[in-house]
Amino acid sequence: MADRYNDLAMDQAVIRGLAKWPDVPAVYGWLALDARGNWLLRNSASGRFERIGNAMLREFISRNYEPDEQGRWFFQNGPQRVYVRLAYTPLVFRLTGNVVFDHCGRHAGALTGAWLDERGSLILRAAGGVGVLDDRDLLAASEQLVDASGVAAGAPADARCFVCSSGRMALGRVSSDELPVRFSFVADPQP
Repeated sequence: MADRYNDLAMDQAVIRGLAKWPDVPAVYGWLALDARGNWLLRNSASGRFERIGNAMLREFISRNYEPDEQGRWFFQNGPQRVYVRLAYTPLVFRLTGNVVFDHCGRHAGALTGAWLDERGSLILRAAGGVGVLDDRDLLAASEQLVDASGVAAGAPADARCFVCSSGRMALGRVSSDELPVRFSFVADPQP
């Protein structure tokens, strides 16, 4: 799965660690991803998740983040797999102009689907997986929503298409409750 993105591969140190220690047990319940693409680590004293402030650690996690064959997303920390609790979707997308990037800084590539949920969130599917558009980019995205005739939609409820660098795509509707099943991911992986 490390080749999900053309410009991404697991860190060489991680690959060497996997080869050296292949049977290290996985970790669950310690790492989370919020709906804005922030990495969160569980504080062992309070039990609450707190935002990871160290930029180098966030970048390391992002470079080594991918799903397993069961749709459970994880961070490969050397030889140890750290499964990630998802607040909403496995990826969080950002818009730069009309180009979409994920929360790991990877170009999303061609989008293959777009949906609005009941909360007004924009869900996008790309080659690397499904993700929610960061809510801070919804205003910019709303300018890229058009009605059936191609005119800017006056309200999200009137939108029928989403226009971005991937082109114009039909905008479906989806319930937030059905996202994990519909897009084959596990929001809260367990052992």
